[in-house]
Amino acid sequence: MNIAFLGTGLMGTGFVRRMLANGHQVRVWNRSHDKAAALQAHGAKAFAEAADAVRGADRIHLSLSDDASVDAVLEPLLDVLPGQAWIVDHTTTAVTPTAERCARWAARGRVFLHAPVFMAPAHAHEGSGLMLLSGDKENCDTITPALLGMSGKVWWLGEAPERAAAFKLFGNLVLVGMNGVLGDMMRLAHAVGIPPAEAIELFDGFNPGSMLKARAAKVASGPWTPASFEVSMSRKDVRLMIEEAASHGVDLAVMPAVAALLDAAIARGAGALDASAAMAYPPPAA
Repeated sequence: MNIAFLGTGLMGTGFVRRMLANGHQVRVWNRSHDKAAALQAHGAKAFAEAADAVRGADRIHLSLSDDASVDAVLEPLLDVLPGQAWIVDHTTTAVTPTAERCARWAARGRVFLHAPVFMAPAHAHEGSGLMLLSGDKENCDTITPALLGMSGKVWWLGEAPERAAAFKLFGNLVLVGMNGVLGDMMRLAHAVGIPPAEAIELFDGFNPGSMLKARAAKVASGPWTPASFEVSMSRKDVRLMIEEAASHGVDLAVMPAVAALLDAAIARGAGALDASAAMAYPPPAA
């Protein structure tokens, strides 16, 4: 298959090399041409203009930075994109603009699918990892075998074309938020004189990841009674963390926001509910 790939940063480069290994002809473009040109050593054909890269392509893939970059690259190509070519966007984009983009291209009679990934560049090169996909099921079923050649698993999330964008943001929110919490853990460790490299020995005997799905389900919909750990007791522990760090001249960054949510729950009379109730949205009644 003759594939055009627009955007050859770290992820795009990995995907292109996987496509080449799978026997496809790949025409590449990148805003910084040197990144696209580097792929010629692996068998790709690089173009200085995106319009030249997509001419004659059977399918077009994108891996760019955000919604604005996707539109800035694609919209000027409307008149040169091959009519039969499907567009598959792997960019992490926002939910509402993704829905609007999919509707806009559908109105033009084009197939546009959003397929963001939970993968590192090495996974893209290896063809392993998780690719999300949403949209018309028949179209998604048709494209899935090709996407499996780029990833270890394709997860169809439903007919709404923006659902993959939503689930990608959900996942990244957890990953980025986890880094924030771990940052506070390192701040507290520094404050009490324990090297961070030693503090992470906590996870040799304690695996909070095993609780993640059950905790998420409780935040999402309860039940919040009987409480396994009350809002009021959770707030006490957060106070200890913040005050201990502050007594050594260290400010925690994330836990004060958690404290504010716990305080709000207590103020509405939910102090005796399970601590997960303080994080639920919309907030449950006491």
